[in-house]
Amino acid sequence: MRLNQLDGLLAFWKVAEHRGFTAAAAELEVSPSALSQAIRHLEARLGVRLLNRTTRSVSLTEAGEAYLTRIGPALRDVREAGEQLHALRGRPSGVLRINAARIGTAMVLRPLLAGFLKAYPDVQVELTNDEGYVDIVERGFDAGVRLGESVQKDMVAVPLGSPVAVAIVGSPDYFNRHAVPRHPSDLVHHNCVRFRFSGSGAIYKWELQVDGRLVEYELPGNLTISDSLFSIETALEGIGLAYTFEHLALPHLRAKKLKRVLSSFSPTFPGFYLYYPSRRQQPSKLKAFVDYALAHSRKRGSSPGIA
Repeated sequence: MRLNQLDGLLAFWKVAEHRGFTAAAAELEVSPSALSQAIRHLEARLGVRLLNRTTRSVSLTEAGEAYLTRIGPALRDVREAGEQLHALRGRPSGVLRINAARIGTAMVLRPLLAGFLKAYPDVQVELTNDEGYVDIVERGFDAGVRLGESVQKDMVAVPLGSPVAVAIVGSPDYFNRHAVPRHPSDLVHHNCVRFRFSGSGAIYKWELQVDGRLVEYELPGNLTISDSLFSIETALEGIGLAYTFEHLALPHLRAKKLKRVLSSFSPTFPGFYLYYPSRRQQPSKLKAFVDYALAHSRKRGSSPGIA
């Protein structure tokens, strides 16, 4: 196999992983046109089309799917072997791709990223925010951060911080115009900021603790968002009631900019977890991140994301 043929394999692998040329080119630090040319040479040598290309998207052909199934694990092993050599020298390296919802980034990842990057200067973190569950294996991520209840059972899951409490909040201006709800059933008379999952398109039903069990409420509201952090801002603006986490609301509650309601009905959920697929050999960059995140979580104590 010639070296340029190996370039074609790497190009195809990364374009298939990212489902696009731009992100793949950024990871490999080459131009999209160079990637496209390498893949064209590979397709010509193999005598089959591997990718369907349009102006807006890239998808795998049937032959491309079959080829990726064979070469993907081998190329991943080659990459991880190189990372293991760096680890033997005490230097984890490479691109660490992490997927998280924005709220997970704010509460768990933001407080530890600066310290991790300083401790491991040869690791480059690529953080992608998705509001909804993502198949990190299919999308080529090394790890993800989600609430514990959202993590698939076949993943290795590491808790980062303690359970998180829900808070329903509104501004003083809002409560000047609306009565304070005393029971979750009162919420049907309020303007509740709704959240739509970007992946499934489903509207989140507010979960509240009633008579010792979780009850889901499908509530009215004239604003639907798909940014898990934006709900706090909408409450501050007096638009409606927001369903968020106590930790995020606490500074505004202390400043009297928000008022909390239905506290006795607000549940507590398992906290955020760092999760990743089980592998024969864990990449050194991922192991370094897991160890650092665990140490950071223990040091910070009970509340995730407190800087």
